[in-house]
Amino acid sequence: MTFTAPTTEQLFVLKTITGIDELAGHERFAEATPDLVDAIVEGVGEFAAGEFAPLYRLGDTVGARLIDGSVKMPEGYAQAYQHYVEAGWSALSAPADHGGQGLPFSLATVALDSLGAANMAFALCPILTVGAIEALHHHGSDSQKALYLPKLSTGEWTGTMNLTEPQAGSDVGALRATATPRGDGTYAIRGQKIYISFGDHDMADNIIHLVLARTPDAPAGTKGISLFLVPKYRLDADGNPGEANGIKTVSIEHKMGINASPTCVLQFGEEGESIGELIGPEFGGMRAMFTMMNNARLNVGLQGVQIAEGATQKALWFARERVQSARAGAGRDPVAIIEHPDVRRMLLRMKAGTEAIRALLYHASGQVDRANLGVPGAREMVDLLTPLAKTYGTDLGSEIASLGVQVHGGMGYVEETGAAQYYRDIRIAQIYEGTNGIQAADLVGRKLGMAGGDVVRGLIAEVQADAGNHPALAALAGDVAEVTEYMVAASVDDRLAGSYPYCTMMAVMTAGWLMLKQQRAAQAMLDAGEGNADFLKAKLVTTRFYLERMVPEAGGLKAAAMAGADLLYALDAEALAA
Repeated sequence: MTFTAPTTEQLFVLKTITGIDELAGHERFAEATPDLVDAIVEGVGEFAAGEFAPLYRLGDTVGARLIDGSVKMPEGYAQAYQHYVEAGWSALSAPADHGGQGLPFSLATVALDSLGAANMAFALCPILTVGAIEALHHHGSDSQKALYLPKLSTGEWTGTMNLTEPQAGSDVGALRATATPRGDGTYAIRGQKIYISFGDHDMADNIIHLVLARTPDAPAGTKGISLFLVPKYRLDADGNPGEANGIKTVSIEHKMGINASPTCVLQFGEEGESIGELIGPEFGGMRAMFTMMNNARLNVGLQGVQIAEGATQKALWFARERVQSARAGAGRDPVAIIEHPDVRRMLLRMKAGTEAIRALLYHASGQVDRANLGVPGAREMVDLLTPLAKTYGTDLGSEIASLGVQVHGGMGYVEETGAAQYYRDIRIAQIYEGTNGIQAADLVGRKLGMAGGDVVRGLIAEVQADAGNHPALAALAGDVAEVTEYMVAASVDDRLAGSYPYCTMMAVMTAGWLMLKQQRAAQAMLDAGEGNADFLKAKLVTTRFYLERMVPEAGGLKAAAMAGADLLYALDAEALAA
């Protein structure tokens, strides 16, 4: 099977859901003309298929390796990464005044969609660099921006986020890494960080670590955390990488998947001094961290789309090739399994689900662009959509990858077919950048209360107004409205107990609304004789499948969302473990 980027689908969603033409009407994004957008989407799709996709299997079977204290990527990765930098794909949405192209974030989202569908683990490296760029752009000093942003924007240097420690995972406030003033405005960083994706590799000249640590006498908890810039190599007088900066790669994790992404344990300041610079004000680390993580969470949700796309393409290819049994009631000759009803059910679910989460992520990316333009209400919408996109994108992406294994039957459980790699690779996305349970808790703990609940109510009202007489979507929106009012009045425990099903309901409602928009746009184009007729006819079927088969399922979560916490604590911990 040869991977092909879904460029027709991507361009359709960009226009009908993201509103890329409207964004280009703003002076800031005036260069995002239809011709340029088409060229970028098609160009990065061809690049992904030609450079990233051929390395996907090798990255899994060989993986990143720690050799003599340094991480060595599998053969071909460094060369492909250099081609990625040279082609300018890293710089699409990076700030124009620091080496980037200043194009919409939504266009960079499409690029990552293609790159990650071709090779999810490899595309994780650019995602992390985006987070470092965001933090420096919003919180760094002028000199830090001038020194680091140009190289990060082009991808010549890569970035990381160093949050987690052995005793401090989701509880960031428990971290112990220290930052001691050196008397010249810099700090000596000391401590261990774990789960650092691309914490070391051999693809770039420097790696810029953004490290959370505590200064002397810092307050306990999250209030005492600061953010520091700690390069792998210190810069010389000309701004070029010089001597090593006392960062040791202790080990890399042996993981279930994403084996081409080195997940490092890093030790700062143990073998030589590790020198860092404060980013933003002292004790401003949490604010800067959320700047890093917010768009990163959307990009992790996008990983669900990436894997869903790759797994669906592979399953469709296999289902057309695999001949097995006669179709019931249609003669005695064996047929390709794509002709069997249950396989069709799985494949349509995969295809429709992939399109639904793509629409959700592309819609959120468009709201990021509008927030950056200062459009009223856009920032609040990004805040609301982020937990929905991260949670549902990765949940459904994982389900689709699992269905891909199922379509392959017994061969799906055999590693040589490659179906299992998609399943193994995507499973981490439900965990990192804040587990999906934490995202759901964030929805009911922070996002539900925005503007006294009116931001959530506004989204529901917009869906209800647009749903018209579509029965399933209208019914789900009504259920979400009812659960929302329950959540607003519920105790903290009851809200949290129902947060996950509520988050899923709201995400499916939003995705269903976006699929309905696509259905109407596709029908209008067909009626007008515009566009690719075969693609548009397929879009009518996949949107129908999602709206008629998948949207009604979410209504069944209403009872769990409103059940409260009592039953969860009916057994104490010992009885539960008995």
